[in-house]
Amino acid sequence: MSEPGQKLRLGALIALVVGSMIGGGIFSLPQNMAARADVGAVLIGWGITAVGMLALAFVFQTLANRKPELDSGVYAYAKAGFGEYMGFSSAWGYWISAWLGNVGYCEGNTPIAIGCASLLLWAVHFLVLRGIKEAAFINQVTTVAKVVPLLIFVVIAAFAFRADIFTRDIWGLSNPQFGSVLEQVRNMMLVTVFVFIGIEGASVYSGRAQRRSDVGKATVIGFLGVLALLVLVNVLSLGVMTQPQLAGLQNPSLASVLEHIVGPWGALLISIGLAVSLLGALLSWALLCAEILYATARDKTMPRFLAKENANHVPANALWLTNCMIRGFLLITLFSAGTYTSLIYLASSMILVPYLWSAAYAVLLAVRAETYDEQPALRRKDLLVALVALVYAVWLLYAGGLKYLLLSALLYAPGVILFARAKHEQGKTLFTTWEKLIFAAVLAGAALAAYALYSGLLSL
Repeated sequence: MSEPGQKLRLGALIALVVGSMIGGGIFSLPQNMAARADVGAVLIGWGITAVGMLALAFVFQTLANRKPELDSGVYAYAKAGFGEYMGFSSAWGYWISAWLGNVGYCEGNTPIAIGCASLLLWAVHFLVLRGIKEAAFINQVTTVAKVVPLLIFVVIAAFAFRADIFTRDIWGLSNPQFGSVLEQVRNMMLVTVFVFIGIEGASVYSGRAQRRSDVGKATVIGFLGVLALLVLVNVLSLGVMTQPQLAGLQNPSLASVLEHIVGPWGALLISIGLAVSLLGALLSWALLCAEILYATARDKTMPRFLAKENANHVPANALWLTNCMIRGFLLITLFSAGTYTSLIYLASSMILVPYLWSAAYAVLLAVRAETYDEQPALRRKDLLVALVALVYAVWLLYAGGLKYLLLSALLYAPGVILFARAKHEQGKTLFTTWEKLIFAAVLAGAALAAYALYSGLLSL
């Protein structure tokens, strides 16, 4: 951690943010959105997402600048503001969300597909073991390589865009199964969250940044660039093919849209871009998964064995645990009815807790005027931004619905085993009184989810 060779510059931090956010999701975005909402609701949903996620990006930027000593990203904010168990839960939820996303990228429904995904997974694993900086450099290269096909799509689709197709049924009136505009917006929200997971990537790596100020810059720059790409890809597609046509496409639907415009070579271009994108996303998330476990183990929130580094200063035990979990869940998807969409919804739900507590901590700092000596105007501005981010996080919990909230509780509950081990290593009491109440609620939700899955009331 202290060696200069391991420090990351602004370009590498931006690539980690962009590389983490741009995975397979953007290549399936036209179909995923069209299956849930029509043009009007899509535009409203992107508007809400842009405001909420931008507020969240500013929250991470503000916290990075005002609390430089909290150099482990999202979980550190929850811990500083709301106690050790909430800090642990944020780290645990973030970690699970990250590797669940990788399971979604790799998921297949045949032994051959699972075998190929496993080979790719272990190839990335051993690449990361060679060194964080080396892996981050390769991530920069793959980030550029996967953005190029998307930019080509945007240019071509802009020329092919037809206003009559775009405005044909703006509010989805011909699709009664969509429900009201509010229902359409709500149904698309977890998809938008999933494609933005990774916005906090620079914050997770703040301890390895060459300059602390670069962390906030990378977060905002990366977010704005990816937001522009996502909105253009989604909106332009709705002006190239009708909503029913898009909803009926096989994924990656972006390939079919470009093929519709220019012919077979368009599908080939997007397929190559998707392959590079998935490789880059796997690499980015392998780095982030290992880093979050390593950072929490260093400050004793996780057991100390997860802080072990190899000769290349890579958190080897954290990386092995992460990729073994991914491998295990890949096997589960082979025999279960789980789908890519279910996995991304669950991954999105798991990361809502870290996002919510980060926003809540920013609100807490502003309300207490902590670090805001003689800066009342700036404090009011930061408070407003943090409140917007907090309201957005709460809205996302509502949009996700009870099903994914309960499934999240089922995954949060087992984390107490690692939390208990970390506490035992320090000779500390497991829970405070307040934390006992929180854990009891998590345990009750997990029990309810387990019963619902067993009885068939819930399914993945």
